[in-house]
Amino acid sequence: MPREKYLEKITQRVLDSEKGRLFVVSDFADIAPSQVIRKSLTRLIETHTLRRVMRGIYEYPKYSELLQTYVAPSVDNIAKALARNNNWNIAPAGNAAQNILGLSTQVPASHIYVTDGPYKKYQYGKFTIIFKHVSNKNIANMSLITAIVVQALKSVGKDHVDEMMIAKLKTRLSEDEKKIVCLESRGATAWISDTIQHVCCITD
Repeated sequence: MPREKYLEKITQRVLDSEKGRLFVVSDFADIAPSQVIRKSLTRLIETHTLRRVMRGIYEYPKYSELLQTYVAPSVDNIAKALARNNNWNIAPAGNAAQNILGLSTQVPASHIYVTDGPYKKYQYGKFTIIFKHVSNKNIANMSLITAIVVQALKSVGKDHVDEMMIAKLKTRLSEDEKKIVCLESRGATAWISDTIQHVCCITD
């Protein structure tokens, strides 16, 4: 296929996506070889269709008329794009996991994720994104919501989980999510599994 046709198909995929979407080379692997994809993405940057957020990550930019500037991607979306680019499974850990579940309102400077990939650290603006290696079974065999709950409880610590936190989790999780988390967390550390039983499995 001529290179112009590859560029046309890659461009169309970008234009068909939602503004603010992040792309990595592998998102176009079904269209063209990686070298051709990279050259096409460079062309799209030159025409201002895409902008490079950081190495290997490209954004279909979203402009805010209210703020009169481009909307920056969230740290979580950057982390997901990095994971996709490296073929890693990840899950938020620490304060990031707590924030998602409403257990903390603190906005950390360092955003930590557990991964089945290697330990890596990236700088994104004023934020640091850290990937910490864990066993594959702790990530791949759990849905994202289960991994988030397990990591959030782990970061809170056994002695600091109270009834208020359990009540928040009961409210935050849907009934379908509770069923999934209850089933998938059976192999977690005993106190975490017991806590999840109270949140998801034991009805009042």
